[in-house]
Amino acid sequence: MGFVAIPPGDVRLRRGRIPKALLDADLRAEPDSDGLVGVDLEIRAGRIAAVAPAGAFPETGAVDLAFGQVWPCFADIHTHLDKGHIWPRAANPDGSFTGAFQTTSADRERHWTAGDVRRRFEFGLRCAYAHGAAAVRTHLDSHGGQGRISWPVFRALRDEWAGRIDLQASSLAPIDVFRGDTGAELADLVAESGGQLGAVTRLSGEDHKDIPPEFDELLERVFVLAEERGLDLDLHVDESGEQGAVALGLIARMAMRRRFKGRILCGHCCSLAVQPEPFVNETLALCADSGLAVVSLPMCNLYLQDRRPGRTPRWRGVTLLHEMAARRIPVSVASDNCRDPFYGFGDHDPMEVFTQAVRIAHLDRPYGDWPRAVTATPAGVMGLSDRGTIRVGGPADLVLFRGRDMSELLSRRQSDRVVLRAGRAIDTTLPDYHELDDLLVGSRAAAE
Repeated sequence: MGFVAIPPGDVRLRRGRIPKALLDADLRAEPDSDGLVGVDLEIRAGRIAAVAPAGAFPETGAVDLAFGQVWPCFADIHTHLDKGHIWPRAANPDGSFTGAFQTTSADRERHWTAGDVRRRFEFGLRCAYAHGAAAVRTHLDSHGGQGRISWPVFRALRDEWAGRIDLQASSLAPIDVFRGDTGAELADLVAESGGQLGAVTRLSGEDHKDIPPEFDELLERVFVLAEERGLDLDLHVDESGEQGAVALGLIARMAMRRRFKGRILCGHCCSLAVQPEPFVNETLALCADSGLAVVSLPMCNLYLQDRRPGRTPRWRGVTLLHEMAARRIPVSVASDNCRDPFYGFGDHDPMEVFTQAVRIAHLDRPYGDWPRAVTATPAGVMGLSDRGTIRVGGPADLVLFRGRDMSELLSRRQSDRVVLRAGRAIDTTLPDYHELDDLLVGSRAAAE
């Protein structure tokens, strides 16, 4: 049950608060110390018809939000819906990155039929929708024949979910998979499916460590495949704490040398946080000049990075978010993995991601533009111009929270949030884990 009842049809919402960074309207109102401004909103025919200072609308006939916050629906730009919810049958044995991809590979070879992928994939979509996500991009494991199974599932679900979630997909394969005919065939599959070409900046079976001698050749091959098909790039980059993992700067150089015209999104970029300061400054300058964007995955990287048995981790695994933002490099944060060997938790909730990112990376006081990291910034990278901000004429796709200030918002889970799609409150009941029990034969029975 939501904290406030929203009647169907046209409605006025009175006395809400919106992060100024998410409000595309000039109210001539100074934000408070949390960056919030008080607003009234009028919703008509599923779109925002008017934005006014808080208290401007008469009380009669309006819904009083009592200064609870109003956000646009979220854009979750880096997920792995094809991997989701396999943890009960494929738990990471030691919490390490190596343990994660070895366990996932074994589960994929044994279980990932179209039916298995589809049910877990859609379970994740239902969670994301109930939490208030309106746009999601997922990576799809696409090597070793899995692409021919998972991409048709994605295309079918994209069509079925149209109008509820703008669904995008990117291929996921080690960079050496793109050699020869195999790489061209995978790029063709991505292009036929309307996806983004994605690769991991490591070789098959290896971690993100030193850059291999053939890396430039392989990277250029990925760029060429994307250029020939007019595809954007979405890359997994430097997901380790090794100083030898330096792919990010090489990607930026390649983009500039080739004058790449598509969008480039680089995920993780963890190792940048352990590099010497001169190298950091050079890499960030290259990223800013190349126009690439970065997405950090704070929960997953906190879980995986710097994990050693019997030793407390010394660093948080996140990349240099503040330094990137200072150079106007577009920075998002996203869910990444949910309940799989790479991250044993998660619920496809971008507000949980934002909450944890604030705590882990000190994105507070001032909050500034950071609320855009789960809304406007990823929506822009996804090419969704109608998402991510609140503006007159925009869709009334909103998430209403009881939390009045940022401390209230980020201290509780906001499980009584109200999600509006085209101005109408949706059912925010989350799917029950029991629905997947038959996919987890043996593992669930053994636990019980």
